[in-house]
Formats: sequence, structure tokens, C-alpha cells
Amino acid sequence: MSSLFSPLSLRSLTVPNRVWMAAMCQYSAAPDGDAAGVPTDWHFAHLAARATGGTGLIITEATAVVPEGRISPYDLGIWNDTQVAAFRRVTDFLKSQGSVPGIQLAHAGRKASTERTWVDRGRPIAPDEPHGWTPVGPSAIPFSADSTTPEELDQEGIDALVRAFADGARRALDAGFEVAEIHGAHGYLIHQFLSPYSNHRTDGYGGSFEGRTRFPLEVVDAVRAVWPDELPLFFRVSATDWLTENPEDDREGWTLDDTVRFTKELQARGVDLLDVSTGGNVPDARIDVHPGYQVPFAERVRRETDMPVAAVGLITEPEQAEQILASGRADAVLLGRELLRDPFWARHAAVALGDEVPSPVQYHRA
Repeated sequence: MSSLFSPLSLRSLTVPNRVWMAAMCQYSAAPDGDAAGVPTDWHFAHLAARATGGTGLIITEATAVVPEGRISPYDLGIWNDTQVAAFRRVTDFLKSQGSVPGIQLAHAGRKASTERTWVDRGRPIAPDEPHGWTPVGPSAIPFSADSTTPEELDQEGIDALVRAFADGARRALDAGFEVAEIHGAHGYLIHQFLSPYSNHRTDGYGGSFEGRTRFPLEVVDAVRAVWPDELPLFFRVSATDWLTENPEDDREGWTLDDTVRFTKELQARGVDLLDVSTGGNVPDARIDVHPGYQVPFAERVRRETDMPVAAVGLITEPEQAEQILASGRADAVLLGRELLRDPFWARHAAVALGDEVPSPVQYHRA
């Protein structure tokens, strides 16, 4: 058996293979009313196709724990029971095909209230526009020159969001999800607290490493407290802001050294796997993009902490994915755009590697 198609057990859950689908927003939910944040037929078809395609773990798009935490008004949410009921249809089908359903619990922070990516290139929606609102963040610093300046969260707001993440995890369990992933990457709220580039606070939630990691760790503790002991908890991190990788850039940001140190804190609090991405917090950061460009970040975290890791970033070929796993650089690969291009990527990869993925009985022929 290839490494790519060997099972992976985390706590009492076994994922049938290591071809996993990364969370990718579809911007296809209703923006307001009772249907806001509720998965639609599009979400069902989109996720179900990857399950019939043999993907081992399927993580939904960034799913907001409060309405104001959506990246766009058209994102999914997990803040009410209507959303829970609609998600059950999705999770039931994914499990029927042998895939593990996962949810990414998210809050966009200062990057909230934007258009869909195909409308004006995802421009910010001003608070006085239809479907717009004022975002929040660790500090009153806008993401970009055309972004709305966020309101700085006070203690009451921080405490409310910690509870919202825990409530979202409870609802996710009720909706049938078997993996919960806390979104701490790509410049969204938790990443904003982690990075000195976006966190200029002078209270207990800013300044030092301990201060900047306080809110993220409070979220982890709250989610782990309600997520069952037998089910795994993931954390998605941007391992670097890509500032220290560019010697000519003297701005201070989140670094790979910080990520390794932070991973040890996550391990101590019951996180079972680190989903290692990079970037998203500094709009003009210079990123060296090439096939597998983020794998070295995952590799170092795994080597220095023993935390299981998933690697991402321009992983497109079966042989490439197999080499990453067989050489011990990561424990799983998360595919994004490649699974959008080919929902049956896992089946095609299995053929290429001389392996096999069970197919739906409806496809069997005598």
C-alpha cells in the first residue's frame, strides 16, 4: 500500500486515506434572513462529489461562528440550529461514501464584509452598503488601504467570541462532523491576534508572544472542552507572514520560529494535527510560490514537535504527494484547487500509484 492511501488514526477516528480536501469558500449561501449561512444544494453537490471521488477527509469552507465573522455575506455559518439541520444532509452523505466530514470554525476579523471573489475581485463592502458591516479585530488597523477600519475588540467582545467558538463546536458535533478545525491562518481573526504585524495591543492580549497567543489558546481550550475526547481537533496556521523570509523587509510579523513554539502549546491543550499553510495577513508580502512551496514549513513543525501535520500548497501530482508522505515530511496532504479541477483526483492518484480506492456500489458493473 502507498503512503498516500494508507489510513491515518487520530484518537478513535480513522481517516481511510491521506488525500484530504482543504476548506475552500464557495460564497453561495444566502446573505441574510433565515437562510443566512445555511448550506444549499450547491454546497451538497460540491462536497458530495469529492466524497464519491474517494477523498478521505473533506473540510467545509471557513464556517463562521457568528454572522459578523463571515468573510463575505455569502459564507456558511454554524451559529444557529437551522444551519445544523442543513449540514446533517451533507455529513450523512459524506459518511455514507466512506469520507470523514470536517468543519473549519472561523472568524474573519478585520478581513470580514467583502464581496464574493468573482464580484469586483472581492472588494470590501462598506458598513453602509447592503449586506455590509463593521468588522472587528485585535487592533483598529485595516487590512488594506480600501478596507474598513475594524473596531478593536474589548474584553467583553473577546469573551463572547471564545464562547461563540465553543458554541459552534457543539453545533458542529450535532451536525454530524467528526473533525473540527480552528482557523488560525490566512490573516483572519486568530491569525490577526498572533501576529505583531496586526496586533498592536498593549493589554494582556498583545505585546509579548504570551499575550498575542492568549486569545487563540483560549479558543482552543474552549473548543477542546466541548469537542469529544474521542474525536480529533485540528488547528490551521499560517506558519509565517513571509516578512522574515525577505531580509530587505524590516517589518515584524509571525514567524516559523513562533509557529514551532506555538505548536507545543497547542499540543499541550489537546490539538491533534496542525494544518500548515502560510501568508494572508500582509497584503504586499513577497511569497516564493512554486510546487510544494509550503511543505518545508510543515516538515520543520513535524520534526521539532512530533505534532502530526498536513501539508498544503501547489500539491498537484500523485507522485509528488506520495513522496511528501513517504519521506516523512508530513502525515497527510490537503488539496485545494486541484480538487476543484478534478473531484476524482484520489481515484486517479490511486491508479497512478498502483493502489485502489473503493468505489460507490452504483458504479460497479458485473
